Amino acid sequence: MNFSNEVNHIKVPIIEMPEFQERGYGDAEGLTPKERLTLFPDGVYPNQEDRLSLTKRVVEGLKEINIRFHDKKVLLVAHGAVINAILYELSDGEVGSGKTSLINACISNIEFRQQAWAIINFNQVNHLSSYGG
Repeated sequence: MNFSNEVNHIKVPIIEMPEFQERGYGDAEGLTPKERLTLFPDGVYPNQEDRLSLTKRVVEGLKEINIRFHDKKVLLVAHGAVINAILYELSDGEVGSGKTSLINACISNIEFRQQAWAIINFNQVNHLSSYGG
């Protein structure tokens, strides 16, 4: 592969929002998959953030984005649990948490229209095709 050394810069502010931090995995935080399986073979992690709290948190973040950046394009970068929580909430449980396996580095597009958030598409990977094999 021949990668260009050219770097494109987008001059926009980077804003960290705690509402979009990855789900807290409690006692399993920072463990390798093997360690998690050994310590928690049932997949239940003590002190893990529950899905309802996660969903409430990300919905508050979406409200904040809509207030602060209404009618603007926003790039939200987040981990899978956060993205799945957003998709689950916006689709009334049709996709997202417990139903959708997101591909690493995928893009999901949502839009605020007619006083509500709507999913345009999700799990998009076309932008990766020139790098994959």
